[in-house]
Amino acid sequence: MIIEHAWLPVTPGREEDFIASITSALPVITSAPGCHGADVHRQIEHPSTFLLIVHWSSVEDHMNFRASELFTTWRSLTHPYYCEPATVTHFSAPLTK
Repeated sequence: MIIEHAWLPVTPGREEDFIASITSALPVITSAPGCHGADVHRQIEHPSTFLLIVHWSSVEDHMNFRASELFTTWRSLTHPYYCEPATVTHFSAPLTK
């Protein structure tokens, strides 16, 4: 299991519209093969910044999602609100339990 960490910079003033749209978008990503759940958090210090955390079986499953029609739907619901491209990285399973 891996974790996708995506830093989502939303255009100031569009945060509430983004929140409404991401609520519709989360079921899209969680329906992807290999996805084991996703959630979004709003940064307290900078409320125009959001953090998407997605649990995938593998990086390959995430890349397959990005090549799918599901990603096209995801992008149409989320990307119009970004003031700059999202930063996406992957993390390993926890080092300790």
